[in-house]
Amino acid sequence: MSEFLNRMKATAKADKKTIVLPEGEDQRTIDAAKAVISEDVANVIILGDPASIDVPGATVIDPKTSDRHEAYAAKLAELRAKKGMTLEQAREQVNDNTYFGTMMVKMGDADGLVSGACHSTANTLRPALQILKTAPGTKLVSAFMMMCIPDCEFGEDGTLMFADCGLNEYPDADQLSEIAISCGATWKAFMGSEPRIAMLSYSSKGSAKGEWVEKPRAAAASVNEKAPELACDGELQLDAALVKSVAALKAPDSKVAGNANVLVFPNLDAGNIGYKLVQRLGKAEAYGPLLQGIAKPVNDLSRGCSAADIEGVIAITAVQAQMAQAK
Repeated sequence: MSEFLNRMKATAKADKKTIVLPEGEDQRTIDAAKAVISEDVANVIILGDPASIDVPGATVIDPKTSDRHEAYAAKLAELRAKKGMTLEQAREQVNDNTYFGTMMVKMGDADGLVSGACHSTANTLRPALQILKTAPGTKLVSAFMMMCIPDCEFGEDGTLMFADCGLNEYPDADQLSEIAISCGATWKAFMGSEPRIAMLSYSSKGSAKGEWVEKPRAAAASVNEKAPELACDGELQLDAALVKSVAALKAPDSKVAGNANVLVFPNLDAGNIGYKLVQRLGKAEAYGPLLQGIAKPVNDLSRGCSAADIEGVIAITAVQAQMAQAK
């Protein structure tokens, strides 16, 4: 287990939160719930058939028969009234485990939600964006990965944040700056150290020209204007961002180059490919895609995840719930 995950579990235990798991039919989810309860990391609610789910210490709820079903349906109809949703439609929608779980978070009956082991990203994110919406002061919801790389000198003892790896396909310069600012706040809360944010490109400090080079450069300038307390620089190639000897040649005046711990990729293609390369070839523990910018924490899982992966994301979601409560 990585030092990062140990940190997340210890933080989660210090102020236990309640996390709802809509995928009670998934054995990995059940195994993860048992591990989380045994380690006292979080309180767990599992949605599904109570007759077929046996997890001591968990609360098991069938949305269709829950005594909260009508209250959730009424609130959902109110929230979606401008979109034309009727009470009868809301009742049907709340029969869906993910919508029911998201309403639990909205109504304060749970602090966060983790789903996606056997459902698409859209199934997890759509209810969150419709019901919970963005956090105050946040312009953009984005997705990031926490990468924990064994025997690695880069980042914070091999821990780095990659963004956006799961949500925004082709962000413009302003959107990239918002992703970077959100990452800065998340990194500081998770790691307790200062973020050093690199806006990645195939160019370092003007070594190439073109629209794709201008975008991360403009994004870095925007971060420095909107959040001058953050150390952010770009455009930087990956080796210039991480390797001190390369940084000395390509970006000698940068306060970030050679020391980056947060890597902001120029588009979703690069971010998704990048994290999977590091995960598979570097044998990294990869947690995410995790979401930032939603009013209350909801996190998506890869459908190829293990029970251990789900356990880790539950701990991280509990820490995000602490962050949301502290704001």
